[in-house]
Amino acid sequence: MRRVKQGTPSAHPILGDELRALRRLQREQEPKSSFVFTSERGAPFTPAGFARMIERAGVEAKLSFKAHPHMLRHACGYALANKGHDTRALQAYLGHKNIQHTVRYTELSPTRFKDFWRQD
Repeated sequence: MRRVKQGTPSAHPILGDELRALRRLQREQEPKSSFVFTSERGAPFTPAGFARMIERAGVEAKLSFKAHPHMLRHACGYALANKGHDTRALQAYLGHKNIQHTVRYTELSPTRFKDFWRQD
């Protein structure tokens, strides 16, 4: 997978339940399309259209700030760090060439030192 900003490319697996749900969504959509995510007119979703949808969702949720798609990436990074994934694995998953861009997600993790002194 190609990344923006010269990030390290990687492929992310889609698990069985997720893959089945995406296939069902595509199969049941009207009008029919070879794309899974389409606009209300049936055209492929553009990055700008996706950004507008996220912004509208933020307004609907009455957020006190403007929501944008990159916030989903940050939420993913923090969620994975809070689940205890190590910084190097997180770096590879997010495609960061410089680990300093990944450290921000693990610095605030409440589970950071959880099992430091546990015996195996």
